[in-house]
Amino acid sequence: NKEQGQEKLPFNRKKPGAGPEYLEMWIQPEEVLLAGPLWVSERANPFFILQRRRGHGRGGGLSGLLVGTLDVVLDSSARVAPYRILLQTADSQLYWNIACGSSRKEITEHWDWLESNLLQTISIFESDEDIITFVKGKISGIIAEESRLKQSEEHVEDSGKFLEAELKMRRLFGMPDEEKLVNYYSCSYWKGRVPRQGWLYLSINHLCFYSFLLGKEVTLVVPWTDVTQLEKNSTLVFPESVRVSTRHTEHFFSMFLNINDTFKLMEQLANIAMRQLLDNEAFAADRSLPKPCKTLKNVSALKRDLDARAKNERYRSMFRLTQDERLDGHTGCTLWTPFAKMHVIGQLFISNNYICFNSREEDVCQLIIPLREVSIVEKADSSSVLPCPVSISTKNKMNFLFANLKDRDFLVQRISDFLQRTPDSSDTGPLSLTGQSAPTNMASCAGYECTQRRHHYHPDLPTARHSLLQLYHQNVAEDLGPKAMKEKMKVEAWNIHFSEFGRGVCMYRTSRTRELVLNGIPELLRGELWLLFSGAQNEMDTHRGYYGDLVEQAMGQCSLATEEIERDLHRSMPEHHAFQNENGIAALRRVLTAYAHRNPGIGYCQAMNIVTSVLLLYCPEEDAFWLLVALCERMLPDYYNTRVVGALVDQGVFEDLTRASLPLLYEHMQDLGVISTISLSWFLTLFLSVMPFDSAVILVDCFFYEGIKVIFQVALAVLHANMDALLSCSDEGEAMTILGRYLDNVVNKQTAAPPIPHLHARLTSGEDPPAEIDIFSLIKSSYERFGSLHSDVIEQMRFKQRLKVIQSLEDTAKRSVVRAMMTESAFSIEELEDLFCLFKAKHMTSCYWGSCSSASERHDPSLPYLEQYRIDSGQFAQLFSALAPWVCSSHTLTLSARLFRLLDQNQDGLVNFKEFITGLSGMYHGDMTEKLKLLYKLHLPQAFCPEETESALDATNFFAATIPQGKNAVFPQSHPKGLGFSCLSRFTVTMMHLSVVLDKVKDYRYYLRMWAMEKEPRPETIKDLPRMNQEQFIDLCKTLYNMFSEEPEEQHLYHSIATVASLLLRIGEVGKKFHNGSKKTDGADIQTPPTVPGVEEAHSGVESGEPQVCQEAADTAAPNEQDKGNMPVLSHPSGSSGPLQREDLSEDALLAGGIEQRQGSVLDADWSITFEQVLASLLTEPPLVDYFERKRDIQSKVEACKAQRVIERQISSDQELTQQAH
Repeated sequence: NKEQGQEKLPFNRKKPGAGPEYLEMWIQPEEVLLAGPLWVSERANPFFILQRRRGHGRGGGLSGLLVGTLDVVLDSSARVAPYRILLQTADSQLYWNIACGSSRKEITEHWDWLESNLLQTISIFESDEDIITFVKGKISGIIAEESRLKQSEEHVEDSGKFLEAELKMRRLFGMPDEEKLVNYYSCSYWKGRVPRQGWLYLSINHLCFYSFLLGKEVTLVVPWTDVTQLEKNSTLVFPESVRVSTRHTEHFFSMFLNINDTFKLMEQLANIAMRQLLDNEAFAADRSLPKPCKTLKNVSALKRDLDARAKNERYRSMFRLTQDERLDGHTGCTLWTPFAKMHVIGQLFISNNYICFNSREEDVCQLIIPLREVSIVEKADSSSVLPCPVSISTKNKMNFLFANLKDRDFLVQRISDFLQRTPDSSDTGPLSLTGQSAPTNMASCAGYECTQRRHHYHPDLPTARHSLLQLYHQNVAEDLGPKAMKEKMKVEAWNIHFSEFGRGVCMYRTSRTRELVLNGIPELLRGELWLLFSGAQNEMDTHRGYYGDLVEQAMGQCSLATEEIERDLHRSMPEHHAFQNENGIAALRRVLTAYAHRNPGIGYCQAMNIVTSVLLLYCPEEDAFWLLVALCERMLPDYYNTRVVGALVDQGVFEDLTRASLPLLYEHMQDLGVISTISLSWFLTLFLSVMPFDSAVILVDCFFYEGIKVIFQVALAVLHANMDALLSCSDEGEAMTILGRYLDNVVNKQTAAPPIPHLHARLTSGEDPPAEIDIFSLIKSSYERFGSLHSDVIEQMRFKQRLKVIQSLEDTAKRSVVRAMMTESAFSIEELEDLFCLFKAKHMTSCYWGSCSSASERHDPSLPYLEQYRIDSGQFAQLFSALAPWVCSSHTLTLSARLFRLLDQNQDGLVNFKEFITGLSGMYHGDMTEKLKLLYKLHLPQAFCPEETESALDATNFFAATIPQGKNAVFPQSHPKGLGFSCLSRFTVTMMHLSVVLDKVKDYRYYLRMWAMEKEPRPETIKDLPRMNQEQFIDLCKTLYNMFSEEPEEQHLYHSIATVASLLLRIGEVGKKFHNGSKKTDGADIQTPPTVPGVEEAHSGVESGEPQVCQEAADTAAPNEQDKGNMPVLSHPSGSSGPLQREDLSEDALLAGGIEQRQGSVLDADWSITFEQVLASLLTEPPLVDYFERKRDIQSKVEACKAQRVIERQISSDQELTQQAH
């Protein structure tokens, strides 16, 4: 059939980037034995039936309620679409399901297509069998064509059922296609004391719940960014439940099939949301994730992604690896340990750059083998004693034997594949720099001058090869005392360890290693072992030359970070001899500046200078840099950002540990407020600023091996040692003094090095100082009392505190914004808080539903809180439409765009909260003059978009006519700030005055005073506003006309605006006479003025454009001399009686003052009015005065804006129900 061949096939609709929408599609025809039960027929013809499932929509009675309840509880609604189309024949009781849809609109499109394209064709068939065969073939052809079109698109990993559930989530909660579902679970939501069985949907940005039981519907949507606490607990009322807390309410969910898996996923999603609040970066799916061999049932690609991220994070944390390391797999095995002559059971981990082993029992053995060090991987001979062994040899002649490996062949092949992609360590080159590229000109930065060398960092520098202590001790005689001998014994003990367990990155790490670290690392080996235990050695080995290139790029750049670095350079251990010369200061400057350039998100934070100074004492410069990288990015995450979030999180963890371990002391110190004061400095500087240096550096040794747990243990031990004294304290100062004196007397009696001055002010005073505390005794005590603390427990506590800390920082930021805006707007505190939340929510929308780069560009943490969050014109239009008191129907978007351009002072296409509130406050709380002034400005060229340039050119004409001419021309101070002359007037006038003055008085101070006066902002008055031409005035009248359409006094306002419009048109005509007359008078006395650079060109350019602008004006009637007699007063049109109705006034008559439009006429180019004239005319009409002076409440609009998502969802549902009713 030729006609059928040209028909448009209704393929399953699919938006770009979205998965196939299984509920809105044609399906392969399938038999249906019973068409009636559970379904209601809504449309029918001889061949097709459109049906709706009972329980969907209103009506249906008890059976509908039961079906709807079963669909929700059993999740059949995710598999059974609420609408379907059946194929039927007259002589058969068998039906065929050929299409399904999630809404009436979608299924109706399929129905209309069938009636338009198939109904007439199949009616000519004589056999029912032929009809069924033809329709089935047609539908199958449509599906095959769609499948062909999808072949070039991205492969869909998610199962059909999961995609159906994702579509259902978007439909139920009004989510866009960008919102991705991660997983969904059956559970109960406790609403009051009654559990509501339903489905919990966990998406990237929201927690959603839906339940429908016997007609009772429960819908819940909680953004993850609003969650303040997430806790798994078990109580008598809520058995084994998950509590989700926000600022205003708590939600309880229970009866999960696997509550641990659900809670773990909740934690991951909440962590992602907190990272969004910190960094304003959207979640990016891992595209490099290996594809599964087959589509996994009920497991989304995002869930696999998050699971892989969790495993990678734990793997990297366990072995101190870099952030780009990805775990490929792990398996159980045994490792032969030559030092113990036994096989150790554990787990073997394989990643793209490392082979790692961790024993089942803690501290028995840990091993890290970089693939760059591997020389041979081979399968050894298998035996009953040693089944399935694999031997791995390294370049430093170490051999490792793994056995009891499952699928040994696959493992060896996998390692071989990674080895082929691993570059040789000798060929490793510098990595591309993460910071901004440096400018070619190396400008000197404040506080120091760049050296004259070609390179800022090169191997000839003393600090490039030696630590500062090595340089400082070069000329010191060797100490042969008992302490020095003990130090040598420590070195010898480590050498024995190296010979037995290996040296370097492939060293066996055992309980013996831990014992040596706790006894103190000798000074000669401290730098080497710090690099090894922190993982910095691996990163440095794979990025040779990176630091030197980074220094070359960073040095010479001036920024906020470099200024802060220069300010703190001489405050870093100033009493130490190593930092009393240029070598130490220059090295510290290079390391800190290079890291600030590498990681602009952190830049520089106070306390980084102290830690880096200590690193430089024991390490060469490049080594110190990589140790700083390991500290800031892995071992102390988020410690040194602008808000020290990580330190605040660990401060909260420390409070929780104190409450659990020392409950009596915790209660007392909470009353004094001591814990939060002391712990921040302890954690930020790793006790270096509060403890004698020789003692604190022992803690740093332990920290690099054990991680943050040793800092918590020692902090708890310090509190426990001073418990009695602290319990007797009555104020914070006394408690601080006790702790300060105690830490000041923690000494290292084993050190052989010369005493290093303390980094803190000594608090010991009086004739009877406290007894000294040995640092090794303190560490031993901390392990004995609090050694059961594990890193997994700390990470769990960190997550809990991270939610609290980040939300608390957000609340603090909100309060700061509100306090700042209280003096600049008339909104109440509650209104400002609500408006800030709405504004921030729009910004966050761009983070998770917009592009990641766009979101990060809109957030600058270095700016004040008022200016950190910014929105674009589209988001501003949404807020304006929802919150603005001036409702102008279709004209609202135009007003919004113009106000956005007025508020966007820096013309970057974004508006911050301060600018947003400034515009909104003027509309709500300004007096009549301020409101009219804002409305007046919205119709001037400075607020116009590029499409409105024609009006802007007209405005230029009028301002050009007001420019004084002649040598005696006077430039008034109150000259309008419009286009044309306004751009040059004040500057030109000042320069002309200056040229005269400088000719007479050679006084630079006068020039500076005049320049300062020019730069000083002058408050704007109503006289500064430019004049308004006729087209702009008509546009203003249109806006007023639309503003009054929903007012109770609508008719009176129409009368008033008609009267005012007529009056202002006459005023413009009268003003035109004087204007033209003054131009003629001025023209008679014109003399050639002295040439002022730039002014003559500006004048000629403006005047020459006047005829062209008049020619291009819109085809709108303009009054002239012949029309003066036709200037009517717009009150009652001819023949009307009674009150003036809106429909009696044509818009042209109202807005143009009744002036007839003639073919080919143009606007009157000489007609103009001032703001004073507009204001005076409006004041003559009481209805207009009452309208603009009326106080308006924004709270109702704010509440409506908050509920907008629910309203939109209800509107879409109501539309379906309305269609159903018809």
